[in-house]
Amino acid sequence: MSFFASRWVPRPAHVREDDRGGLPRGFRAAGVAAHVKASGEKDLGLLVADAPETVSAARFTRSGVLAAPVIVSRERAEVGRLRAIVANSGNANAATGSEGVDDALATQAAGAAAAGVDQLHVAVASTGVIGVPLPLDRVLAGIEEARGELRTDGDRDFAEAIRTTDRFAKRASLVVELPSGDVRLTAQCKGAGMIQPNFATMLCFVQTDALLEPETADLLLGVTVKRSFDRISVDGQLSTNDTVVLMASGASGVKVEPLSEDELRLGEALDALLRQLALLIVADGEGAGRIGRVVVSGGDQESVERVAREVANSPLVKTALNGGDPNWGRIAQAVGGALLDRSPLPFDIAIEGVTVFADGGALRFDQDALNAAVRRDEVEYVVALPGEGAETEVFFSDLGHEYVTINAEYTT
Repeated sequence: MSFFASRWVPRPAHVREDDRGGLPRGFRAAGVAAHVKASGEKDLGLLVADAPETVSAARFTRSGVLAAPVIVSRERAEVGRLRAIVANSGNANAATGSEGVDDALATQAAGAAAAGVDQLHVAVASTGVIGVPLPLDRVLAGIEEARGELRTDGDRDFAEAIRTTDRFAKRASLVVELPSGDVRLTAQCKGAGMIQPNFATMLCFVQTDALLEPETADLLLGVTVKRSFDRISVDGQLSTNDTVVLMASGASGVKVEPLSEDELRLGEALDALLRQLALLIVADGEGAGRIGRVVVSGGDQESVERVAREVANSPLVKTALNGGDPNWGRIAQAVGGALLDRSPLPFDIAIEGVTVFADGGALRFDQDALNAAVRRDEVEYVVALPGEGAETEVFFSDLGHEYVTINAEYTT
């Protein structure tokens, strides 16, 4: 199946999927079972950039409760020279106080030794249960084991090792045709629950062998994160651990100059990659069966953003999406909830191109056709507020019985 499976993310003409898989030149990775998880599944990943000239960019959660790995990695990421990442699943190392920070620093030091780099160039990331001390001895033993497993095609094991409630690993391997030469672009990410990022993603690691300046890497990542992971919601919950890191080894020798056609094309490829990964996270929302996209236009930017989030996070809208129910009244009430104390607004609602509500009143439409449309895997809702100039979108998953089951039994 093609990676670019959604109608909302067309594959750029200069991008092709790399059937060989594996990492770009200059990278190695591994994933092992460190027994952080009781299941015995892979739960620790090590990613290493061998090229000393590697540059990086990163984004982290803006939650008021920062996990220990975010605290220690954010400072390391500022210099734009990360060369190794240690990531574990099964334990978030969040809300663990000073002990958690000490454990994150010890993990960082072990990762530096395994990668053969300075500790200043290592980031750590964790995902799993909040408020439980990190089993440090197991993590350190896992890092040592992962060092011996590092391979240029180790991205598959790495992607498996960072999963929690994910039903499937999320990764991609692309070739990007630039005017100055071809480069490769790969990524591995995880996420299924506690999803409504703010300036970051759940866990996502991106690699390219393009030669970038740190400022270029930071610009490209910042723009594309805002158009991808910042536009999704599974349950409206902001994680304590959200982290995304881009590393560029430069091993291809293809230099991407600022404001060049190379930069434009690489940015388009990165944008498509992250948007499709973001949609995979929404599709994998705990117990999800369908993806919704709400587009809101008109009014002002603050209003359209508020309306889009209210619709995407409404349990009523999400359960209707789950049941394939074109109950547009639930959308109308969500819009009203977002625009408190406003005079009645003559807004419009369309579902899958069928206008069902306009200027404050219901319209006649083909009910059978709409019933069939909302039973597809992807359903689009459009809300038009009065005015022009502002527009936004949010992708969201439906809400079904399985979400309650998973989260009611998460630690038991």
